[in-house]
Amino acid sequence: MPDQKKDRLRIRLHVYDEEIEVLVNRDDEEYYRSAAKYITERYNAYAQAYKGRKSDHTIALMTLVDVGLAYQKEHSHNDTLPYDNVLARLTAEIEEVLRENK
Repeated sequence: MPDQKKDRLRIRLHVYDEEIEVLVNRDDEEYYRSAAKYITERYNAYAQAYKGRKSDHTIALMTLVDVGLAYQKEHSHNDTLPYDNVLARLTAEIEEVLRENK
């Protein structure tokens, strides 16, 4: 357990117009910083387009939906289950042919 604490890092992230402090795994620091930057960029785009016409809360929700959509799209590109199924079927067929030829 002491090693786990050593691998944790307290960092400050600038997200839109606020600084937040988070405790992260040292290996994930770059991802947190990149995520904060991405969220800020998306929020700024919505704020510029809708400031005065939409509430800050609605702009934040629009940003969350945007980030969630990007995540879902990326996640679907990384779905390896169809490939795993095809590989398993091909492996089974190859093994069957090899058994028959022995």
